[in-house]
Amino acid sequence: MQDILTFNTFITQDILIFLYYIGAVLMPVVLYVFKDYLIAHLSFVKKINDKLHTFYASFSSNGKIIFWMMFVTMFLCMELCWRMMFEAMIGYFDIHDYLYQITKQIK
Repeated sequence: MQDILTFNTFITQDILIFLYYIGAVLMPVVLYVFKDYLIAHLSFVKKINDKLHTFYASFSSNGKIIFWMMFVTMFLCMELCWRMMFEAMIGYFDIHDYLYQITKQIK
């Protein structure tokens, strides 16, 4: 308990894993559901949405397939970057814990 109170041991790994899943799973779902509210209540979002619908309607059927393939690829790349960011943070805090344990054993 003393290590947690003096910040020698971090509790971040469990919190980071929790935040990762919120960002990777819950955030896209919430944004998808929330988009209708944004379109209805913010005029610039409505204008952007109208322009995007016009732009999407101008695609041929092959263009629409390519659009969705690009969208899925970009979404997966963003999910991968999100995962790598959290792995780097967890690794950093693990390194801190290992170094702290080594210094305790040396003393």
